[in-house]
Formats: sequence, C-alpha cells, structure tokens
Amino acid sequence: MKWQTRVTEILSIQYPIIQGGLAYLAYSELAAAVSNAGGLGQITAMSLSNPTQLREEIRKVKQLTNKPFGVNYAIGQHNRPFEDMLQVAIDEDVPVVSLTGGNPAPIFEQLKGTSSKKLVLVAARRQAEKAEELGADAVMVVGQEGGGHLGRDDIGTMVLIPQVVDAVSIPVIASGGIGDGRGLMAALSLGAEGIEMGTRFIATQECVHASELYKKRLVEGSESSTVVIKRTLGSPARVIANKWTEKILEIEKENGNYEQLKEYISGLANKRYIYDGVEDEGFAWAGQVMGLINDVPAVSQLFNRMMGEAEKIREKWAK
Repeated sequence: MKWQTRVTEILSIQYPIIQGGLAYLAYSELAAAVSNAGGLGQITAMSLSNPTQLREEIRKVKQLTNKPFGVNYAIGQHNRPFEDMLQVAIDEDVPVVSLTGGNPAPIFEQLKGTSSKKLVLVAARRQAEKAEELGADAVMVVGQEGGGHLGRDDIGTMVLIPQVVDAVSIPVIASGGIGDGRGLMAALSLGAEGIEMGTRFIATQECVHASELYKKRLVEGSESSTVVIKRTLGSPARVIANKWTEKILEIEKENGNYEQLKEYISGLANKRYIYDGVEDEGFAWAGQVMGLINDVPAVSQLFNRMMGEAEKIREKWAK
C-alpha cells in the first residue's frame, strides 16, 4: 500500500514517520536506520560540542544512507549560539532542518536561499500559527503524553491535533503517545499527515548510545511510570519516575529556584542515566507511550510491524 501524504511528498520519504531529536541519543546510527526504513531520521545538533563533530555525524549518515534525513536544533534548552552549528547543515546541504523549543525566526533567516525543508515542534495552536507565518514547511505538534519538553497547557494529543489542523494550512505531524500502527492511523484520522516518535525509537537496537538499563525501563514500565518535572521553571518535561525525579519534585514543591534545581536537571544528570545506567543519580526523558513498548526491535522490524498494523486497519475501514 502507498502511504502518500503532503509530509511524505515534502520530505521525499516513503512513510510519514519522523524520528524525534532525542538529546544525546539521536546520532548517525539511529538516523540512518530510520531513513533506510522509509521514515525521516534525525541527528541532534545541540547535544554535540562543536561544528566539527556535527559535520562528522552528518557525513556518517550520508555514508550509511542515500535517503533524506534531518538535523534537529533544540535551541530553547541550550543557552549557546546555534549559528555556527546551523551553518554546518547549510554547508552539507542537509535536506531537512527541524527546530525545538525556541523562536524559529533567526533559524529561518539563516536558511534563506537554501533548499532545506523547515519543521518546527510546537505544543500549542498559537505556536503552530506563528510557525506557519514565519515560513515553516510543516509543524510537529506534541501533546502532553509526550516525553521530554512539553507545552504548559496539559492538552492531550487527541484534542490538540484537530485544533492545529483547523488553524493552519501547512501539514501537521502528530507527536506524543504514538508508538505503533494504531497511533499512526489515529493521527491520520485526526487530520495529521504524519507522526513523530521519540521514546519508541529509544527502545530500538540502533539507538546504540542508550544504556541497556534505560531500554529495560522503557520495556518494563507502564504509562504510569512517568512524571512531569520543571513545571515551576515554566518548561515542563516528562521523565521516567525515580528517586532522582522525586527529589526534583520535592525542591519544586518547596518553591526551589533554578539554582537549587540546576544540578538535578543538568545534561550531566541526564547522561548519567541514559549513558551509564546510573538511575539513582540521574533522569531520563520518556513519554506515556512506555505503556505500549514491550520489546527492543531493529528499526526495520519496528517499521514493518507498524505498517502491517496500519494496513490491517485501513483494510478494516475499507470494508
């Protein structure tokens, strides 16, 4: 069956499935595997230390696949200049640039005159409208079930996606709580033209940087195994619940400020869990889709399964 939508056409991909930016995890192995399977794989740019590292990672992807891929810029969570990092994607003629957690305007300005497609992750209707105004080719819209950074309004994917679809004319990509073919079909029926998955791709063989413990927790955990931290800082984010996140929530409950929270929510604390598997001294991003993750397949196996599920639903609907 063909799975053509405006998303597959704009991005020149076979299936309307995009791999999320995944801080510290989305590198060449995973990105190439997703692109080779027919989706859009992505590299996380701002988790890398410098432009040279990013260039190396982009070139590795090009060696591993001849399919389109993207580079994600999480500019909202990193207080450092992105211009040099973005210039690497421009120099390397990267097909897709996506943006998370910040104002798209300066990125779009620097991308003027390039052929790169521009995707923006949003968590509210107004943000989607603004992204379209500024020239985004599509918006990725994350509901509050998602892992990592979310919107402040606690709106679920089922309600948020139709709202955004009605508000913008560019294609909408649904994110948050999606991990199988049923989620894909649900998103399409809500008017989205593709999906973005983050947590589900961590629990794959090609996400080689994620510790075995992290993957084990994703498989064993349920939809109740996550909590939202950083609400008091105005940047809510969903993580796997553990003793470390209990401490974060305690500090927040006592109106702790950023200085008191800093060491607990740092990139170092994140890496201790996701790289080293030291869960009592760190945290790991994850969405409620944990409740649908039961194994750690190869990316190609995951795609085959998902598209099989989606095709069965399509056939059922056709009857």
